[in-house]
Amino acid sequence: MEDHDSLSYQLAQWYDANHRQMPWRKTKDAYTIWLSEIILQQTQVIQGTPYFEKFINEIPTLKNLAESSEDKVLKLWQGLGYYSRARNLLQTAKHIYFELNGVFPGNYNDLLKLKGVGEYTAAAIASIAYDEPVAVVDGNVIRVISRLFKINEPANTSKGIKIIKELANQVLDKNHPATHNQAMMELGSLVCRPQNPNCTNCPLEAFCLSRKDNTMLSYPLKSKKTVSKKLFFNFVVPLLANDKTLITKRTANAIWKNMYTFPLYEMEGESNENDFFQVIKNDFGDFELFDILVLKHILSHRVIAATFYLVALKNETHHNVSESVSTDRQDSINPTDFKNKYKVTSEKNNTFEVEIKSLTEFYSLPRLITKYIESKEVKNYFM
Repeated sequence: MEDHDSLSYQLAQWYDANHRQMPWRKTKDAYTIWLSEIILQQTQVIQGTPYFEKFINEIPTLKNLAESSEDKVLKLWQGLGYYSRARNLLQTAKHIYFELNGVFPGNYNDLLKLKGVGEYTAAAIASIAYDEPVAVVDGNVIRVISRLFKINEPANTSKGIKIIKELANQVLDKNHPATHNQAMMELGSLVCRPQNPNCTNCPLEAFCLSRKDNTMLSYPLKSKKTVSKKLFFNFVVPLLANDKTLITKRTANAIWKNMYTFPLYEMEGESNENDFFQVIKNDFGDFELFDILVLKHILSHRVIAATFYLVALKNETHHNVSESVSTDRQDSINPTDFKNKYKVTSEKNNTFEVEIKSLTEFYSLPRLITKYIESKEVKNYFM
């Protein structure tokens, strides 16, 4: 590898001429940088930027965030996914404001003590806000370093990531860590892409070992992928009188905690819809079926097979009912047996009536729920 000072110089020159303008790059404010880094942990810049701008306009300071309700924070986060990030953001803001006298930790080691702040985020805040010489290692940097040095350890193993972090710190420009770290991440995003890397326009082409033998696409190495777990979710979507429906606030320490969904039955395995009709009758009384819609929703390491049952409950007045469902089938499974067979879990204590028109405006909904509401099959009931 060529001299590190030369590498840093070429990188900084490229960054100065080519970096994208982003709202969080205009400040050294730790709160602003922290918020942007949390949003971008699992979100691409193009998607995360409007969320950042809306969030910072609504909650511009650490004090404002510490005094905000969880419902407000989750509503602003709606659609970004990985909602534990938003809950940790709020808890950490309260901790800093009420327990640390509103003073944001000013170094890498103290930042690591904050809830929801790992090594990458701590390094980003420390280097960008406080110019501490510590290398940021995100997915983009992992790819750049792996290709530069031809790292022959899988990047998703502890040994591989340790090697990458050591090398990232070796090439770090200790005098200008903020510029260097942002340049490394920008290079990975714009030039050293996962597919079709633009090597001829890369400022580090002369330093890159994988470029010399054209093996760029072989790096970073990865060990065998984790198999995605399939989840089966059945939602009951009741339409009530006066344009109301039922929603449930999820309180269990699981997916979508403290967000709102239609009454949800989480199951292990695909079920027979006629058998599930018995469950609906048992829990909600007699009903008429409007629509059944199946949606697939992909999360990290999880695939949700979701079935939505849009129903009118007994004694509710609705028009254009497409099908009347009989729940007196002799061959249908008993609701208790059904729940035992499929290991059904559901939350009932936090279910309540709301106006349909208030759903998307006031309640933090998982993307799967908004995707259902906006689907052409049922949107006339909700929009």
